[in-house]
Amino acid sequence: MGEVKLMTVWWITPALLIISAFVFRYCMKGYSYIAHLLSMAAAFTVIYTVCPSELCRIITFLIIGGTALFIGFEIPVILYAHTDNDCKRKYLIVLGAEVIGSKPSRSLQYRIDAAKHYLERFTESTAILSGGNGPNEDMSEASCMFEHLRDYGIAPNRMIKEEYSSSTRENLSLSFDIIRSLGDEPDGNVAILSSSYHLYRAKKTALSMNVRATGVAGYPGNPVLAANFFIREALGVARLLILGR
Repeated sequence: MGEVKLMTVWWITPALLIISAFVFRYCMKGYSYIAHLLSMAAAFTVIYTVCPSELCRIITFLIIGGTALFIGFEIPVILYAHTDNDCKRKYLIVLGAEVIGSKPSRSLQYRIDAAKHYLERFTESTAILSGGNGPNEDMSEASCMFEHLRDYGIAPNRMIKEEYSSSTRENLSLSFDIIRSLGDEPDGNVAILSSSYHLYRAKKTALSMNVRATGVAGYPGNPVLAANFFIREALGVARLLILGR
């Protein structure tokens, strides 16, 4: 009887994890990485229930190794997730995020808000708003940022739109080209504004292009949403460090 109850508990746990994963994946927008994590937890729970102990030990070692690797990639993401003390620069590159129709997503709105505060504080800085037109976007990310910042009172002549990029590397590369076309060098003259969880990868990408940049952090969102993006970002850092992109 006790074994039956124990097996029931073991099968209830993965069922609840799968249901939770389904809710995060299909009922809530922007939580897909938490959904993947819950699905993996459900799978491992089932494996530990049905597999022999020798195989379970091997799987345990793999989980420990994978977790250690993940933590290694996650640590710099967390350490760099803040605005640098000396962040005043001639140019502020604002990295784009999703536009829903013609309205900014939450992530993009947080970046717009941070850009507004920065430009109000450093009145001699010029913003380069970087982001092209993605799927289901009625306007470019750069144009969306431009319109909102103009409505917030930022002078249009302080903003330059870069509307062709579709990745972090393109954001930075095309923005650096704009700076050079104005007769300046980006190295040492640039602050990069993005969501806090994205700053390490953005600055690391800039450094790979021989540009030292300071970081300006946008609000990452509520704690659960932020956790989702911090998980995603560790994978992005792994890709950057291993594949160089």
